[in-house]
Amino acid sequence: MTDRIPPPATIRIRGARQHNLKNLDLDLPRGRLTVITGVSGSGKSSLAFDTLYAEGQRRYVESVSTYAKQFLDRLLRPDVDAIHGLTPAVAIQQVSPARSARSTVGTATEIHDYLRLLFARLGTVHCGRCGEPVQADSPQRIAADSAGWPEGETLLVLAPVTRSERVAWEEQAADLLRAGFTRILDRGKVIPLEPLPKPRATAEIDVIVDRFTWRREETPRLVESCELAFRRGEGRLRLRLGERPSEERSERWSCAACGEPAMRPEPALFSFNSPLGVCPTCRGFGNVLTFTPERIVPDPSRTLREGAIDPWARSWRKLFWPRLEKLARERGISLDTPWKKLPAAHRCLLLEGGEGFRGAIPFLQRLQAKSYKAGNRFIVKRYQTALPCGACGGARLRPEALLVRVTGKTIAEVTALSITAADRFFSELAFGPEQREIAGPVLTEIESRLRFLLRVDLGYLTLDRMTRTLSGGEAQRIELANALGANLVDTLYVLDEPTVGLHPRDSDRLAELLNELAERGNTLVVVEHEPLIMRAADHVVDLGPGAGEQGGHLLYAGPGGAALEGADTETARYLRGEKQVTRARVPGAPDRFVTVEGATHNNLQDVTARFPLGRLTAVTGVSGSGKSSLVEDVLYRALRLRLEGREEEPAGAHRAVRGAEALKRIVLVDQSPIGKTPRSCPVTYLGAFAPLRGLYARQSAAMARGLKDGAFSFNTPGGRCE
Repeated sequence: MTDRIPPPATIRIRGARQHNLKNLDLDLPRGRLTVITGVSGSGKSSLAFDTLYAEGQRRYVESVSTYAKQFLDRLLRPDVDAIHGLTPAVAIQQVSPARSARSTVGTATEIHDYLRLLFARLGTVHCGRCGEPVQADSPQRIAADSAGWPEGETLLVLAPVTRSERVAWEEQAADLLRAGFTRILDRGKVIPLEPLPKPRATAEIDVIVDRFTWRREETPRLVESCELAFRRGEGRLRLRLGERPSEERSERWSCAACGEPAMRPEPALFSFNSPLGVCPTCRGFGNVLTFTPERIVPDPSRTLREGAIDPWARSWRKLFWPRLEKLARERGISLDTPWKKLPAAHRCLLLEGGEGFRGAIPFLQRLQAKSYKAGNRFIVKRYQTALPCGACGGARLRPEALLVRVTGKTIAEVTALSITAADRFFSELAFGPEQREIAGPVLTEIESRLRFLLRVDLGYLTLDRMTRTLSGGEAQRIELANALGANLVDTLYVLDEPTVGLHPRDSDRLAELLNELAERGNTLVVVEHEPLIMRAADHVVDLGPGAGEQGGHLLYAGPGGAALEGADTETARYLRGEKQVTRARVPGAPDRFVTVEGATHNNLQDVTARFPLGRLTAVTGVSGSGKSSLVEDVLYRALRLRLEGREEEPAGAHRAVRGAEALKRIVLVDQSPIGKTPRSCPVTYLGAFAPLRGLYARQSAAMARGLKDGAFSFNTPGGRCE
């Protein structure tokens, strides 16, 4: 037998020319942490993602069947001569948090999927009427219960058969005889079916499936008889041992105390993304869009004449103003009194309507019924607020799912726990040996993910927190926890600036986790600018010296830390302190401010902050301290509503935002991609293509041919190449 050839110690890249790379030859150590750095546009992503990861993914796709290939993203072969020693690749790129209202911390980390399995297998169903535990029987469960039965007594296994109103008893009895059943139990007596007896007029007949003397060794016979009785009795059977009363057992999920039906617990029952488990009222969103007085009357200091009722102060004013004047004359409602000073009865009449008058809410509900018109949808949404669903209380699941408990908690109560509390809850679960055997693999996966989240300092998040409410740093760490917590080995991880959005305290912890992952035998290639990660790296690749055509050259490839600082590159000069970022300060103290007062959104504790106008202001703090809650959820959304009259989501809780009158426009620059279509390019995004098309359309040759601006656009018919 020949000796196994050891794997290569490096990933050898030869002749990499992808994008602006200048025919690079490079060796990257396997099982180590490598950082690729350099100025923006120098070719870092071209080397890490468009070359290394693309080739690893391409090789993986080539290895699967033709049928499976149609479901996988197929990347083009990178422009490189050869890559040797490449291992299976996983990419973790910068992405903005999922914007779906159905995505939560639990679903993003797959913890919710394992929770569904746990509740489906080990959850106890409770009756929705009386609260008693509901448990379906099975032949195996009956066999387990038989261990305590006294031996030597006669055991009857009975199948309750319903008397049919449409079929004569003679025909039913004949059918039972053909099926092999020869006796029934009537008034406690065993009666043969031949000759045909006349049983009492009851709704059910107890057919004897089996009769024998009970002994422990008869357990297999008991199981077989119970299976047959359940089939004939449509999920029900009765057991009679000796002279004891008959004991009823049921395979159906129903309460033994009151008969209330229940649902069999399945994993899909605990998913708010499944038709089986979703709350029928809120459809799995946890809240319901409701018309609220605060949105219909945004400024209570206005009068009716000034347009206090916002839906009727815009394009509908001509239609509704005569009706308001008529109502005011008939009911004595003042048109010149501020809304907040009107009597409660008058406000209720104007909002909810009454005899002979349709109020603002019924009017909006009528528009909502015609939501097939885009204009109606836009108007209606402006006056709705997302309020917790009254049917599920915000749990998103149907009532039957919330009747299943594990150690006294529903799945909604478990997901409402913080990650720290959830880790404590699962570590303290007391299961018996049989339950522990079932739950063992599931609990291992849950606890592994929870502890990884704790290590990246996310213990304060709850499992039901929507991912779209997370800050960039929180979303990045959850993405890392989901990918790095999979415990893969001998894998190539390619990461895109994982420290973006992280505080230096969190970056230090991230460096520890990356090195720990490399110690398992994985190869990590990280595109990064953070000095802390460069110093912690085993190997550093510096590209440059400039961007675009001036980039793509290999300036340094070697150990990180002190060795990198001694190199003659732009990166090393900044690390040594020879160069640093400076800017000219605006002289004088600022004289105008935008002030946020009393912000209490998410974890903000009654924060009041002043932002000077005409200055650069940095809002900092550890990840999860409330930076995004203050700047984006409160300041940006409040100013957007004030300046543009638009509101995708309501602003976070706060008392007031002052100083907005000094601003004309507000722009949010976040991590979301700026272009979403293949036709989007810098010239179209910046709006520079419109005057360029106009310039060409005004040329004499274009005017002679009757060409308009659209003839020079690749987004319109006639201009684009069809």
